[in-house]
Amino acid sequence: MMSPNAASSRKEAEGTVSPSQTLSRGIQALEILAAAERSLTIAELAAALGVHRSVAYRILRTLEDHSLLVRDDAGRVQPGPGLAVLARGVSRTLQTAALPELTQLANTYNMTAFVAVWDHQDCVTLVTVEPRHSAATLVQHPGTRHPANVGAPGIAIQSTMSPEQWGALAPGLPYRPEAADARQLGYAASHDEVIEGLSSLAAPIHVPGGRPAAIAVVYIRRDQDEAAVGQALAASAARIESQLS
Repeated sequence: MMSPNAASSRKEAEGTVSPSQTLSRGIQALEILAAAERSLTIAELAAALGVHRSVAYRILRTLEDHSLLVRDDAGRVQPGPGLAVLARGVSRTLQTAALPELTQLANTYNMTAFVAVWDHQDCVTLVTVEPRHSAATLVQHPGTRHPANVGAPGIAIQSTMSPEQWGALAPGLPYRPEAADARQLGYAASHDEVIEGLSSLAAPIHVPGGRPAAIAVVYIRRDQDEAAVGQALAASAARIESQLS
């Protein structure tokens, strides 16, 4: 028979481990749903989580109570409106400062403009503005991520630090030699890196008290004055920084 002290110790241990595991699974469920190209059944989500369907159902009920996911008439699961509320609060000051600049860039150059933030090993799109008058535009969804040392936003972010600083903060991710050029020019360029056939230009944004971000445009390569767009991005980044400070 288990002693009262042993039972108490076991409950304390479970209280320490179990909630964090449940929270981790809930977050993982949201990540799976966000990455999915379609809504998922509970069985599909349970399989992706590696848990029994009953466990997945309990997690989903909690997330559903907070509007972080919703179920359609067929019972399939997809991200809910509560996520938009949470996303609105992420780097709120940066988003507020960047939106006018993104709108101006998108409509002036007829390109999708966005801000990317550094998240561990990745660059993540924070906010996007598409050109107002364009028959065909490239879509860059908020939440889109790619390795932090790939593409113009990653190179721009790297340009704000030395190879030694980058190695300490992002071990395992190579420091791009193009970052030195970006430091001199004020912007970075990439072609066919994140997605074949697409080009990107980006300028770093120094965020007081936080990690650097980047303001960028993505486009299909064409007869474009790359230097002019890059300089416009650098000017936008400077104005955003003045707002943040």
